[in-house]
Amino acid sequence: MPRVMRMGRIELKVLNLEKSVDYYTNVIGLEETGRMGNSVYFKAWDEYDHHSLILTKSNSAGVAHLAFKVESLDDLAYFEKQIERFGLTTTRISNNTRLAEGEAVHFILPTGQHCELYYEIDFLGTKVGNLNPHPWPLNKKGIAPHRLDHCLLTGDDLKMVTRFFVEALNFRQSERITTVDQQELIATFLFTSNKAHDIAFVKGPDTKLHHVGFHVEDVNAVFKAADILSMYEVPFDVTPTRHGVTRGQTTYFYDPSGNRNEAFAGGSMAFRDMPVITWTEDKIGQGVFYHRRELSESFLKALT
Repeated sequence: MPRVMRMGRIELKVLNLEKSVDYYTNVIGLEETGRMGNSVYFKAWDEYDHHSLILTKSNSAGVAHLAFKVESLDDLAYFEKQIERFGLTTTRISNNTRLAEGEAVHFILPTGQHCELYYEIDFLGTKVGNLNPHPWPLNKKGIAPHRLDHCLLTGDDLKMVTRFFVEALNFRQSERITTVDQQELIATFLFTSNKAHDIAFVKGPDTKLHHVGFHVEDVNAVFKAADILSMYEVPFDVTPTRHGVTRGQTTYFYDPSGNRNEAFAGGSMAFRDMPVITWTEDKIGQGVFYHRRELSESFLKALT
C-alpha cells in the first residue's frame, strides 16, 4: 500500500526576514540553501533534500504551508484521489513554483492549514556524506539539529483531522489526550514513520501553529540547546524537561517573529500495530510536562 514517508518541509511566515535568517542560521544552526523572491530556504546538516524549512516575509507570523514526502509519482496520484474521496479539494502546484521543488498536490486540512504532498525535490546530501561518514560535521554552529522532526498545529475538529490522516493518508494515531470520559479529543498525535509523531494537533483555533520541532541527538543536546539559547538571549517558553506524551526530552523557545520552536530528543518508537496510548484531561499536566505536572498559560495561548 502506498505510504507517506515523512514530514518533508514547513514554510513559516516571518516579520523581519533578515533577522529571522540570522536566527535560523546562527542560533538554530541550519544551512541556507537558496533564495527566491521573499523566501529563504534551509536544511539541517543531516538532511539529504534541498530544504526542509522555508522562511517567507509576511506581515504576520505562523505557518504558510507544511508538506509531506511520498515515495513515488504514482503514490502522489494515489493520495490525490484519496484526499478527494475524503471530500477535500486538491490543486496541483506546478514544477519549480518554489525553489528546487517538483510538482505537488495542495489541499487544506480540516483544521484550516495549507498542506501539500510531493515526491520530487533537489538532492544535496548531508554534511558528512554517505561514504565512511563521521558522526557529525566539524563546522556545526548553533543548536545544529539533525532534521526537521514534526509540527504541532491547532484546530477545532480533532476527530475529523485524525480521521483524515488515518483514512486518506494511511497515518496511525500513536497517542491522544482526551476528556476523562474519553469521549472528546483534546490532542492527537499521528505518525507515518517510526517516530513518536510526525504531526500532532491540539484543541484550539483553526489555522494556527503551536510549534515546529527540530530533532537533536539526546537529552545532553537539549541542555546544550538551552545554553545556546541563553547565550543568544532567545526567549524561552519552557526550559528543559521531559514529556509524558511521546516520552521525549524537550525545550521550547521563540523565533524573532514569535513562532514557537522546540528542540526535541528521544521519544518512543511507534509501530503500526501498537495500541493507542491515552492520556486523560485530569493528567494533562503530567502528560505534557512530566516533571512540573502542570501547563503554563503561555504554552496554551501563544499561537501564531
